[in-house]
Amino acid sequence: MHTPPGAPAALPARRRTRLALALLTAVTTTAVAGLTVTANAAVPPPPSGWSLVWSDDFTGAAGTLPSSANWIIDTGTSYPGGPPNWGTGEIQTYTNSTANVSHDGSGNLRITPLRNASGQWTSARIETVRSNFKPPSGGVLAIEGRIQMPNVTGAEALGYWPAFWALGSPYRGNYQNWPGIGEFDVMENVNGINSVWGVLHCGVAPGGPCNEFNGLGASRACPGSTCQSAFHTYRFEWDTSVSPQQLRWYVDGQVYHTVTQGQVGEPYWTQMTSHAGYFLLLNVAMGGGFPNGVAGFTTPTASTVPGRPMVVDYVAVYSRGGGITPPPTTPPPTTPPPGGVRDAYATIEAESFNAQNGVGTEACSEGGQNIGWLRNGDWARYDNVEFGATPPRDFVARVASGAGGGVSGLVEVRLDSPTSPPIGSFALANTGGWQSWRSVPGNVAGPTGRRTVYLTFTSGQPNDFVNVNWFTFRR
Repeated sequence: MHTPPGAPAALPARRRTRLALALLTAVTTTAVAGLTVTANAAVPPPPSGWSLVWSDDFTGAAGTLPSSANWIIDTGTSYPGGPPNWGTGEIQTYTNSTANVSHDGSGNLRITPLRNASGQWTSARIETVRSNFKPPSGGVLAIEGRIQMPNVTGAEALGYWPAFWALGSPYRGNYQNWPGIGEFDVMENVNGINSVWGVLHCGVAPGGPCNEFNGLGASRACPGSTCQSAFHTYRFEWDTSVSPQQLRWYVDGQVYHTVTQGQVGEPYWTQMTSHAGYFLLLNVAMGGGFPNGVAGFTTPTASTVPGRPMVVDYVAVYSRGGGITPPPTTPPPTTPPPGGVRDAYATIEAESFNAQNGVGTEACSEGGQNIGWLRNGDWARYDNVEFGATPPRDFVARVASGAGGGVSGLVEVRLDSPTSPPIGSFALANTGGWQSWRSVPGNVAGPTGRRTVYLTFTSGQPNDFVNVNWFTFRR
């Protein structure tokens, strides 16, 4: 995702040009004709011993966007403040247009690259709202998707770059901590080649234990039908039940790549496994370091054909074993129901956010849930907060912190945008533990009417520094 300072743009993070060239000799390019085969399989029930943690079956009406409770739609050519061209050299602009991303009405999501009359490309990239996918302690996490790659091959496919992958949650709001926070590429493909690439990124760049900017990767042809002509099931497992721990990549149940804890080593394994977890992404890029490196020239070209979608039947996360269950799924907002009005002067439960960045939820010692793992750049959004005609004098938040010595930060209130100037804040350091709660006030400057409220979190250190149970405003 991110090209580290001093890294050449031609070798961006997450894109393995040298690896791709090395693997290309083992991959067969197959020209496939015919129409996309549409399937509508439900999310498979978990096998014995496994539990379903989270899923999306993409059963929305034709022409609708993916669920905002499950997915954030990225737009533009970078994260705000992040590296240009998403750190990869890809050339398209991501949009939230249903022409680029929508349900097809048959149980699938389609991400479709398009080119306009001026030659400009658009496409789509979505990432899960939830960012704390990780195995239960001593157990196994599985990330799985049933996907048909864009059904295009040969010269017409040059520059196509579909992907299904996961990034460590600390990347949200930072963009300078790759590859240390970890990246699992469950499925990648370029230029319509009949091959799936599975890759781990970790450690430092360039070089390091994951051989950045290539990563530790492997590829193979899709079993039976080509990757482009049919659906295949792509799966990644993170297994903490064995020693050393393992990361495994599968296509249609066949393992083709394994990385062990010993290969990565310390402190790098701990850096990518000890944070709150991972969020999942689906996208189709056009051009950039990986497809260019495989082709040996700049892609896409005049021969590249637009309009061939990546079709996603389902995405699911499963877990097995372990003595501790994985963090709970972030529930949809229930106080108030979506679209309802919130009373600024009543208790607003922190976990009832309408959207978030880098925020996890957990059981709270005071009952219910709190939001946690909060650090610099994280935020939570609360829609339709009604202040009335008389502005509040301050706000109060119920907070706790188990941050280490010297780690502190600001809990801030902003209106309408997470980057607006704060209208109020207070500083917080260790309160005696992550469930040692106290109510802390902070003055605010005069909101009235109905507004969108953001709780934002700012710190000079990259560490988690606060949990929040609830907040309210006072006149």
